[in-house]
Amino acid sequence: MKRKKKTLISIVGPTGIGKTKLAIAIAAYFKTEIISADSRQFYKEMYIGTAVPSHQELKAVTHHFVQHKSIFDSYSVGDFEREAMSKLITLFKEYDIVVLVGGSGLYIDALLKGLDRFPKIDPKIRRDLNEMLRTKGIEALQEQLKVLDNDYYAKVDIQNPHRLIRALEICMGTGKPYSSFLNKAQVKRPFQMITLGITAHRKIIYDRIEQRVDAMMQQGLLEEAKALFSYSALNALQTVGYKELFRHLNGEWDLEIAVSEIKKNTRRFAKRQLTWFKRDPSIIWIDIETNMKEIVTQISKWLDNPKDS
Repeated sequence: MKRKKKTLISIVGPTGIGKTKLAIAIAAYFKTEIISADSRQFYKEMYIGTAVPSHQELKAVTHHFVQHKSIFDSYSVGDFEREAMSKLITLFKEYDIVVLVGGSGLYIDALLKGLDRFPKIDPKIRRDLNEMLRTKGIEALQEQLKVLDNDYYAKVDIQNPHRLIRALEICMGTGKPYSSFLNKAQVKRPFQMITLGITAHRKIIYDRIEQRVDAMMQQGLLEEAKALFSYSALNALQTVGYKELFRHLNGEWDLEIAVSEIKKNTRRFAKRQLTWFKRDPSIIWIDIETNMKEIVTQISKWLDNPKDS
């Protein structure tokens, strides 16, 4: 049945919760394609540590924005917004429904709502912050952000130096909290949206994280980190799963401690993801155990009767 209005169905939630599996099932049901908004999965050199969909999953449904960039490329959320919107326009010429999936809240919001606009900042501030990162470590950036913008500190991935520096340069360059510039003017998109959030009891989420990290190590995450070790200073590699193993390879930690830190930092990351998504009242939350047939039946009802959703 041809639908009057184009629809983007977004699947969000914390890492390891099963977003990929649900997105593929929904895309297969509606015979459409998937746009990935997982910023860790953009880079082709990072496969195991970013939980890229398997070859079978990628073959089952066409995915876009998965391993399409190199860690040596400069790629921003603004670049993603432009490219993903262009891809959506193309896909909507063929499909009435497209599926968006990912755990990177900033990238999801950029596509659904548009990017916030910020004033120009003296480039010296960023240079000084990068020097602080080099000489004093990421902890110094974390502490400064906590003081200057505790609201943003509470929801940002504080292990991501690029995000910390971006927020701090705005705080220092304007004298205002970075969070005060967020969610000011949302753009009007030429499609309707349904956003599903997968959730579960915290213990279930944490257990799944533990199992995923153990599986990654068995699949060869350490060997993947070794191959990338000489490029460990690149922004793309400042992410959970790699930076802890780099410290092991650098002789700072033994392997057991590094793996334990991956699990701990991934749990923290999942908590921050939930904090980010929970602030959006439009998200429809579904339990991880919800039957797939029930989910697609409900989506079909929303699509057929949007006023009743």
